[in-house]
Amino acid sequence: MLDVAIARNLRDFRLDIAFAVSPGEILVLMGSNGSGKSTTLNIIAGLLHPDTGCIRLNGTTLCEPARGTDMPIENRRIGYVFQNAAVFPHLTVRDNIGFGLRARGTDPQEIRTRVDELLGAIHLGDLAMVKARNLSGGQKQRVALARALAIQPSLLMLDEPFTSLDTESTRSIKDLIRKFVNEMQIPCIVVTHRRTDSSDIGDRAFVLCSGRKEWEGLPGEMPEECLACQCV
Repeated sequence: MLDVAIARNLRDFRLDIAFAVSPGEILVLMGSNGSGKSTTLNIIAGLLHPDTGCIRLNGTTLCEPARGTDMPIENRRIGYVFQNAAVFPHLTVRDNIGFGLRARGTDPQEIRTRVDELLGAIHLGDLAMVKARNLSGGQKQRVALARALAIQPSLLMLDEPFTSLDTESTRSIKDLIRKFVNEMQIPCIVVTHRRTDSSDIGDRAFVLCSGRKEWEGLPGEMPEECLACQCV
C-alpha cells in the first residue's frame, strides 16, 4: 500500500495532494501539462522533496520532513519508467535490464535468471545482445519497463509511457503493465494526459488542476465538467 500526503511550493502554485494506492491497483494520475503530475512522481521517488507531508510504502516511511526522515532513492525499491524510456544506448538490451541488479550487487547467476525471465516476458529474447540505440521506440519502452521490474520493486511508476508510441506498441505496453502489476501485486501510478489511457489501463483516476485534486473516481465516470476545465 502506498500512502501519499504531500505539499510543496512550486513556481506558479502550491502542490497539495493526498491519495493512496492499493497492491495490484493502477492509479492513473491525470491533468494538463504543468499541473504537477511529474513533480508528484519525482517527490515519491526521492528526486524532489516535499515541504511538508509524509510518504509511506507498505508501512515504511519514505519521507517525512517534520521528523527528518528522507530514505535514500536507492533504498526506496521503486521502479520508475520515464517518458523518454531513458535506456542506456551504448548497452545491450540484456545489460540494460540487469543494470539495477548489478548496481545492487545481486549475484550474477540471479541476474542472468531474472533477466532471461524478463526478456521472455517482453518478447525481446532474440534482441538480447542488440545495443539499445538500435531499438524502436516501443522496444525501448519495453526494455525500460523490464529494467524497472528487474529489481522487484514495491511500487511501479510510469510517466507518460505511451506518448511517443504507435498504436500497436501502446497496446503491448499497456498489456504488460497490467500483467506485471497483477502478478506482483504492487501499487502502480501511471501519469498521462489522455482520457483513453485512463479508461484502458486505470482502476482509478486522480485528476490534478494546478497542484490540487480536481476529481477522483472510476475512469469511466469522469464528469464532463472535469474536461471543461482543461485539466485533462
